[in-house]
Amino acid sequence: MVERTSTAQGVNGRVVVAERPDDIRNVVLVGHSGSGKTTLVEALAVAAGAVPRAGRVEDGTCVSDYDDIEQRQHRSVQLSVVPMGWERLKVNLLDTPGYADFVGELRAGLRAADAALFILSAAAGVEGVSGATLALWEECAQVGMPRAIVLTHLDTARADFEDMTETCREILGGGRSESMLPLHLPVYGPKAADGHRQVTGLIDLLTEHVYDYSTGERTETPVSAEQRAQMEEARGRLIEGIIAESEDETLMDRYLSGEEIDLTTLVADLEKAVARGSFHPVLIAAPPPEGARQGLGTVEILDLIARGFPTPAEHSVFATGSGGKSSAVACDPSAPLAAEVIRTASDPYVGRLSLVRVFSGTLHADDTVHVCGHGPADTGNHDADERVGGVSAPFGKQQRPLPQAIAGDIVCVSKLTRAETGDTLSAKDCPLIIEPWAMPDPLLPVAISAHSKADEDKLSQGLSRLVAEDPTVRLEQNPDTHQLVLWCLGEAHREVALERLRSRFGVQVDVIEHKVALRETFATTASAKGRHVKQSGGHGQYAICEIEVAPLPEGSGIEFVDKVVGGVVPRQFIPSVEKGVRAQALRGVAAGYPLVDVRVTLFDGKAHSVDSSDAAFQMAGALALREAAGSARISLLEPISAVRVVVADEYVGPVLGDLSSRRGRVLGTEPAGLGRTMIRAEVPELELSRYAVDLRSLAHGAATFTRAYARHEAMPAQLAESIRKSAN
Repeated sequence: MVERTSTAQGVNGRVVVAERPDDIRNVVLVGHSGSGKTTLVEALAVAAGAVPRAGRVEDGTCVSDYDDIEQRQHRSVQLSVVPMGWERLKVNLLDTPGYADFVGELRAGLRAADAALFILSAAAGVEGVSGATLALWEECAQVGMPRAIVLTHLDTARADFEDMTETCREILGGGRSESMLPLHLPVYGPKAADGHRQVTGLIDLLTEHVYDYSTGERTETPVSAEQRAQMEEARGRLIEGIIAESEDETLMDRYLSGEEIDLTTLVADLEKAVARGSFHPVLIAAPPPEGARQGLGTVEILDLIARGFPTPAEHSVFATGSGGKSSAVACDPSAPLAAEVIRTASDPYVGRLSLVRVFSGTLHADDTVHVCGHGPADTGNHDADERVGGVSAPFGKQQRPLPQAIAGDIVCVSKLTRAETGDTLSAKDCPLIIEPWAMPDPLLPVAISAHSKADEDKLSQGLSRLVAEDPTVRLEQNPDTHQLVLWCLGEAHREVALERLRSRFGVQVDVIEHKVALRETFATTASAKGRHVKQSGGHGQYAICEIEVAPLPEGSGIEFVDKVVGGVVPRQFIPSVEKGVRAQALRGVAAGYPLVDVRVTLFDGKAHSVDSSDAAFQMAGALALREAAGSARISLLEPISAVRVVVADEYVGPVLGDLSSRRGRVLGTEPAGLGRTMIRAEVPELELSRYAVDLRSLAHGAATFTRAYARHEAMPAQLAESIRKSAN
């Protein structure tokens, strides 16, 4: 933002070590898929001297998107941290996936960071700013996280700098033009035949300098008359915006009276407003030319991070101690340790690696720490002391050893075999648990089975490691369908989860059709006789029972009533009849689904003094129930989910129509604030298997939903008949 005299640290791979929390900046990059986050991270790493060429460390691998899956799929699927030095500071850049399926990694990055850069492609226009990007912007606003905007892809034919900045003000800034203004204007080269205009430099509106980046090195050039006229209006708006956010209430009056406000005051007020999260500057970025050192805008972005973004001491988290009292954690290297596992991964050489944000205290290699997790599902493995292995700085696939990690830093820790993502690391004599961050609920079911016997032996361990690494994957052993189900956030998330099982944990699985827990019930009353009589020499089998089956209200289960008189069925065999009836009810009587909500009344039967037995009457009871089903109308019951959809107002109509097409019953709508509407509906679970994917497509990422089991109810006769035919 102003002229610099300091040089970058960590040049050519040297480890950057921070001695104080004030020397650290943790910045997360947020943006839609394809906006250029990873490209920008690599360009900043080159500009800071952290790597010698575009995003490559000494072994030739990338500093971000280095994972094998990311390399094959050509997209970010996990959070990565790239540390670098700038102006005697350590800057940790957190590169997050832009695809909605990996929002869990994004939320982890938001938790670990103290400020955010929103990377928006000018070529995407309104679509790049609305939807999920707007939701994340508002989420950061709720916690007061400072934010800046970086515009990329300004060299495309349809990109327009003025239109894009205005779009950002309207959508993200809520129309408050004074709180979201550009610090620079682009300088364009001549237009090419295909309509592209290369951005070759920047006009700094505060210093009134023009910088040329066309050679890959930032050089100052003279200001032309055209450029001075271009910057005049924009500079005036920027100065007024800065003054409006200034803590000096007299500054605006002085400015309006014609007083010239000095540059030092403007820059200081700008930096304070950015750090408070009340002013959101708009910057410009483009990758460097092949083999060059500085990409367009990289120096300006690093300067903003160093001078305008807050230190870790300004990021508060709350932790609960052994006494049950919650309090803010102090960012003090000499305080008791309080750290959080942000991400968990497996390395083929060092085993489990935990990416850790240290909020308080100092973490040393070989320290013994207390590991604690969340929720009633936690076992002893989430509440135990464990010895830390090495502490290192992540840099692509490399791990660069560190002697320690102070409060505010982000490091990798090895050999924490019990710690999972979201767990707290604290001093063993002062155990703490940090309040967890919100994670999205996975709503796309994927039923799996082991591919072979060898895979079956490794499946349990592989799944447990997968769930430990990725808390947005939920594992379920469905008690009704007996299927093993992975719940994921979307199709891309599913593919990555299955690929990790195969490539990292050596487990091959098959995806099978996901079953919904249907049930059966009697819609009418019916009577039947169960006759099991066999004679084949010696003792035979003899049992006859007569029953009546009547429907009951929902939730009644199976009710068995004994109305036998005269001892026609001996008392010792009546429980046998009930056992046979209940066993057959579990197997179903029409399509193989459990029978529920009926009263079975035993009112008559016959027995033989020699040939009757427990097994014979069990068989007779089962036969009687099947016979009764043959003369009654059987209803198939399907589970109904209570669904709540929160959607941007402009997509309410399409979402309501889609819910109706899924046999849903809309119960009502109500405002959800910030241009959103909440829709309440009841939808059959059979229609929700792919709803997580379809809703995202329908509302362009501007909708979320929750589901909860409500009840079972009879499905339409035509659909029930189709299911019965396929089952038989």
